[in-house]
Amino acid sequence: MLDDPRVVRVTGDDTAAIYRRTTDAEAEEHPADPREGRPEEPIPEAYVWCNLTSGNGSRALWLILLPFMVANLAHWMRPAAPRGHPAQRLYDVLVRILALTLTVLLAAAACEVALDLIAWQCAGSAACSADRSWLGFLTTAHHGWWSLPGRRLVVAAVLPLLLVGLLWWLSHRTWSAYESASPPPRRPATSRDTPPSERPALCLDGFWYGRRVVARLRSAHATAGLLTIATALLLTAHDADVRPGADPVLRWTGYALAALVAVLAVLSAAIVCRTARSEAEPDVETDRPLVRWLPYAALGVLGLTALHTAWWRPGWTSSGHLPGAEAFAVIAVLQGALVVGLLLTAAVLQRAARGTERTALAGLAGGSVALLACALGGVFTGGAAQRTADWLDRGATPGDPHDSMAGPPVLLSWQASVIPLLLVVVLVLVAIAAFQVLAVRRKVLPDIPGLYEGEEKPDAQRARRIAGTIARAGLTDRAPVLIGVITAVTFVLGTGAVLGAWLTGLPPGRALDDAPAFVDAVAETAQALGSWLMGAGVVLMLAMGRRAYKDASARRTIGILWDVGTFWPRAAHPFAPPCYAERAVPDLTWRMATWTETYDGRLVLSGHSQGSVLAAAAVWQLDPVTRSRVALLTYGSPLERLYGRWFPAFFGPSALTGLHREMDAWRNLWRFTDPIGGPVRLTCEDGAAIDRGPLRDPLVFGRTLRYPLPAQILGHGDYQADPEFGVARAELLAHLAPGVPQQPRGPEAERSPGEPHAAPRGSAGAAPQGSAGRSSA
Repeated sequence: MLDDPRVVRVTGDDTAAIYRRTTDAEAEEHPADPREGRPEEPIPEAYVWCNLTSGNGSRALWLILLPFMVANLAHWMRPAAPRGHPAQRLYDVLVRILALTLTVLLAAAACEVALDLIAWQCAGSAACSADRSWLGFLTTAHHGWWSLPGRRLVVAAVLPLLLVGLLWWLSHRTWSAYESASPPPRRPATSRDTPPSERPALCLDGFWYGRRVVARLRSAHATAGLLTIATALLLTAHDADVRPGADPVLRWTGYALAALVAVLAVLSAAIVCRTARSEAEPDVETDRPLVRWLPYAALGVLGLTALHTAWWRPGWTSSGHLPGAEAFAVIAVLQGALVVGLLLTAAVLQRAARGTERTALAGLAGGSVALLACALGGVFTGGAAQRTADWLDRGATPGDPHDSMAGPPVLLSWQASVIPLLLVVVLVLVAIAAFQVLAVRRKVLPDIPGLYEGEEKPDAQRARRIAGTIARAGLTDRAPVLIGVITAVTFVLGTGAVLGAWLTGLPPGRALDDAPAFVDAVAETAQALGSWLMGAGVVLMLAMGRRAYKDASARRTIGILWDVGTFWPRAAHPFAPPCYAERAVPDLTWRMATWTETYDGRLVLSGHSQGSVLAAAAVWQLDPVTRSRVALLTYGSPLERLYGRWFPAFFGPSALTGLHREMDAWRNLWRFTDPIGGPVRLTCEDGAAIDRGPLRDPLVFGRTLRYPLPAQILGHGDYQADPEFGVARAELLAHLAPGVPQQPRGPEAERSPGEPHAAPRGSAGAAPQGSAGRSSA
């Protein structure tokens, strides 16, 4: 970022820090003297935050949290309706409940693998457990104390318990490191008398400080996971206790435990529904004892349930599926209903929103993304169950009456069978997109030579390459249509899978045995291929996680995925990967506020790609005095092209307009060849356009005397190589109040940075150009 191998850390730690070139480490101590006639040179410094998303090897564990991260994104995709609209509350509650079902689904999947497939089916079958010595003490052939069905289940319940514990530990560990960052040194505010209800959300005091929300949701979700395990044990024990000759004491004990589970489940759901973000003020209050102790109460009920399930019951044997396998269908139906509710609520909010013509999917992006989160959860669930069943039963077809195992629940087989159909739709969409790229390339090809004013000889091949790059970059603007089609097809296929499982009670291959031969063959092929694809997806995810754990470069590649997903606070799902902005935004605001106060300097905050979003969020959090000393330079920025369309309530036209009114010293550089960045489509109050572009890319069309080798097509990178970058930075520095950085101002330099201070308008000169980005300034 600094284009110099000799750098020094100015402030920060190994996770996130600010660096300067070694020669600039103490530049403020030796400011340029205007009388010497030397031009002022900006002092560049870089804020490096990539370790927040791809630091140590534990980040590889975040891959299993992908459905939770996507569900959390749905919370922030609501339309830009007025903040007090009554449907806002309903939208947030629906997203949080849907996120809770994902936790239950993951815990149920772990119970399916450990309790049903391993302990109930395989350990209860002599043919399955014959060659598996690690199951020896649990098998019926062993005739040991642990071989009874209930005791086998109790031992197997350790696996889902460890999974829930791992999720709780990850959430608590990252909560302490990310959500616990201190607020900015001075309270953010707008320079005008803007009512609090009309202030942009990212300008509110408590937007990045929601520790209590995550803590409350973590308690509720951990409780839900533990209760899912307890429910699986209770349903199995209840199936044995209602048989003729069963002990009535055990039956009524089961009813009492079920009542306790129901009470805790209602409390958990109530906490989720009542936990709303308080963004007007930092949410730093501690939780009530009921919230803090709820997971421990659930753990106690789980222990009592395990004791109840392990109790001796005469003649109890395991066969077929574990009782309660239909829970997956119930979860799927509930998630479908929640998605429909989200879509309807989003439609109501969209009607109340204004100036949202470019909003992705007409405001329905949140519901669509929520459905994709459920689909990812289903793939993880079905893939783990299918691969485990194939491994235990040596690849036999689920549902075959000659198998030694009953296999996973029927619904999972139906869900696997629709995956090949979904892939066919995706391939068709990819083909359509390829044809669109060719059409756009042909359309823009004649205009390419004219962009260079005839300074080079015509080169048809070079022109086609540039036109092709522009056409491919334009696919980003068509992404909402593609995602909308995929979401609609996923919903239809998922509904068909649930209906097929309920109406037939058999896997697709067996359910269509009486159909024509071709239909039966297609069903068998789809079931087998879908099962393999589901399992392959899980195996691929594990392989990526293992590689990321060992290879820092692989972690950085995966970290790009987290850049967008973990920018937003954990408002819906506490087990999602942590929000790096809750550490990075305070870092940047502290640096800008304390530097401008100490040296009375002017500062250009520049950001590339995701760094430009982070820079804008930090500027929103500044107080008016500090903001008057700061200019913003963005390039390759997705502020409007991606964030403005997908997160209209926070980066829509009204929000970005409010930002540039607060600081008209803002320039944005963009290119046609950039697949991520684009214009912000705003104009300053003095009539000057914020956008500078489209910039020429490549800088030179062909070979010239000055540039004998072909110039590279830069696309999304190397904006600083363009001369327009230096021009824009110089304009922004000139726009700010003139002067040079001063020496620290005596006793004032020792004042706590949290104390209010009005920075004087005295002389100030060349100041740091702050940079925020992953791999380039």
